[in-house]
Amino acid sequence: MSRFLEGRVAIVTGAGRGIGRAHALELARHGAKVVVNDFGVSNNGEKPGSESVQSPAHDVVAEIEAMGGEAVVNGADVADFEQAAAMVQQAIDTFGGLDILVNNAGFVRDRMLVNATEDEWDAVIRVHLKGHFAPLRHAAAYWRAESKEGRQRAARVINTTSGAGLQGSIGQITYSAAKGGIATMTVVAAAELGRVGVTVNALAPVAKTRMTEGAFDTSEMALPEDNSPIVAWLASEASGHVTGRVFESDGGKLTLEEGWNHGAARDKGSRWEATELGDVVDALIAEGADPEPVYGAS
Repeated sequence: MSRFLEGRVAIVTGAGRGIGRAHALELARHGAKVVVNDFGVSNNGEKPGSESVQSPAHDVVAEIEAMGGEAVVNGADVADFEQAAAMVQQAIDTFGGLDILVNNAGFVRDRMLVNATEDEWDAVIRVHLKGHFAPLRHAAAYWRAESKEGRQRAARVINTTSGAGLQGSIGQITYSAAKGGIATMTVVAAAELGRVGVTVNALAPVAKTRMTEGAFDTSEMALPEDNSPIVAWLASEASGHVTGRVFESDGGKLTLEEGWNHGAARDKGSRWEATELGDVVDALIAEGADPEPVYGAS
């Protein structure tokens, strides 16, 4: 196994199970030292009934150590601003720095719009959007400080979006909104952090996990580890020319996602009258590309 991440330090959030676990193991196989974060919640974000239950992050650390790698457990709630700061500091204190942040933690509480509750909305938006923002905010502050001190790092961020956030998904309006927000967060952070040596990209993984089982037919879906090679490459110094991009990984198929772009336009040169706009809108739609259908739409 190539060790092209040798000496690099990574945080992977939500790394106790599924895709996050696969990412942590893949980074370690290539030589990275890994902070394995897992808050130990169920698929819908609820804590286990017994506080004595050991986080699955301990098992992941044991697997990494068994292969000769270095890793440490972190139990932070990544959407808690102070806990996210402490997680970043743990990487710095334990391994001497931070080079890679893989934001992966999340859960689902799927509902149709008319059945969605405020509490479910708040919980899902919190863990996905704030759970990406908080670690990224603290990591970015560290990388900027390092750059100012003449120690600019070839830092890499890989966020986790979803086809639900890019194309939409029936019955997942809250999750779709959160994942769409992450894609936009990615392109803004990439534009802001490039000057201090940081690239920021996002992955929309397709895999059979706790989050997909029961929601979809997963019999033909890729395995979690099938998504991890692109994460390892984006985490490497070789990927420095790639930033602000969103990829979808589905087994052996890798797709570059294309987001919102300006399409057809009409400029009257003055304020439109409302009664004029029917023909204008119809002409713009006729010239534009048809949107991809929302997942699950009939």
